[in-house]
Amino acid sequence: MIVYHLIAITLAYFIDIFVGDPPNWPHPVRWIGSMIAFFEKRLNTGKNKKLKGVAMLLFVLLIAFSTVLIVVVISYKIHPVVGIAVEGIIIATTIAQKSLKQAALEVYEPLGRGDLPSARIKLSYIVGRDTEGLDEGEIARGAIETVAENTSDGVTAPLFWALIGGAPLAMVYRATNTCDSMAGYLNERFKEFGWASAKWDDVMNWIPSRITGILMLLGTKPLKIRYRRAWTILIRDAKKHPSPNSGWGEAAVAAILGIQLGGINYYKGIVSNRARMGEAINSIQADHIILANRVMGKTVLLFILFLWIGGMTLEFAFTWLQSTVPF
Repeated sequence: MIVYHLIAITLAYFIDIFVGDPPNWPHPVRWIGSMIAFFEKRLNTGKNKKLKGVAMLLFVLLIAFSTVLIVVVISYKIHPVVGIAVEGIIIATTIAQKSLKQAALEVYEPLGRGDLPSARIKLSYIVGRDTEGLDEGEIARGAIETVAENTSDGVTAPLFWALIGGAPLAMVYRATNTCDSMAGYLNERFKEFGWASAKWDDVMNWIPSRITGILMLLGTKPLKIRYRRAWTILIRDAKKHPSPNSGWGEAAVAAILGIQLGGINYYKGIVSNRARMGEAINSIQADHIILANRVMGKTVLLFILFLWIGGMTLEFAFTWLQSTVPF
């Protein structure tokens, strides 16, 4: 079965690369988002908000898992090829490498020709910070941080869980991530109701985010520093991020590009001083967005190779145990 998952994962990768997420096509994440919004509106009131948030998360994950499991099981009963195809299509809906790359390029294109107002608008579509008045370096930093952080959230983490549990578990990850993105905030409205969503998202991202950061450095040679220094930066700076996981991608990309990420951001006029990651060997420029996209591309390919090696090792181990250990 692991081999089927691996083939489906590889198929999902190519579907995402060549098809992506067409805006008018039905998408499970949109349905999940609608379900979360429905429950949040009705449950995020009164007392026991934390308990209600736990209930909302569990219900959403149960629906996501069971629905996909039923579809996948029926597909495999028809024929393994049908099952792999269906599973690959479903896994493809949980990853977003093409969309992430394109979103970064939509910031890069006006920025590269000096159209800062348009670049600020495009950046505002993918970040929560205020973008008015940002200069070239700060606009590029926002796009680079988005690519670096979401390489794990948007691509490698769902692929990791797809290896563990196929399309059903990949969809559980995507549902978790959607719950966190919609409710996992520390503001007055969500700090209790979204507590479970934020914590469970941290748990599901813990392993894949670290693998991703390590593979970033293994797959791309640092531009201005030696590998040993780059590893030092990764280990030193990854833990500085407010998220226990997002810093691994950002610190790795900062080390590879020889730039410094983090710094002052504004959210609805309120200042947020994010810890600096990396070393400012180079000033951040528009072209670093292209380089960040390349790091993501190499990392995802290396991650899939890592999954194949790990998956086949497990498959051989299970086969050997079944043939040698009496049950």
